[in-house]
Amino acid sequence: MNKQQFWQLIEAARNQASDPNDGEAVVHRAASLLATHPAEEIVAAQQALWDLMADSYTNPLWAAAYVINGGCSDDGFDYFRGWLIAQGREVFECIVADPDALAEVPIVQASAADGVDLDCEEALSIAWSAHVMTTGKQLPDDAFSIRYPELDLTWNFDFDDHSEMTRRLPRLAALFLE
Repeated sequence: MNKQQFWQLIEAARNQASDPNDGEAVVHRAASLLATHPAEEIVAAQQALWDLMADSYTNPLWAAAYVINGGCSDDGFDYFRGWLIAQGREVFECIVADPDALAEVPIVQASAADGVDLDCEEALSIAWSAHVMTTGKQLPDDAFSIRYPELDLTWNFDFDDHSEMTRRLPRLAALFLE
């Protein structure tokens, strides 16, 4: 399974989930759908997932997650990117290219109003859950590798600096910091 096929899986899960905005519902459905595939495809899905995690490992996106969730640890950034993957390919690619565009996403706007964090730790376990369902065993230890890119040093500033966040992520700052 490659990234294109993984995205097709996520899209099918979103279409079948009771609420496509509910990351956990999408992830549960994706794992169930993936569990119908041969074990080697499930293992390959784990690599596709972590390739997307690497694609989204950027300081601007981390800063956006920090603003939205009122802070964002290393693990929190993983869970935020899991949530982003559960939103589907179109949203994912748009937001990786322009994290400030999160301000235009209705669920993000709702989060600004109700204070609910946007994260989905369960997304990191789609292939693991599917593999257990299919084989009764955990994924092999060598099921994936990840190489995160170097972070952009021009974004190496205190994310609690509201004026800098407002300058760099003006739409998100307007929603969450004012």
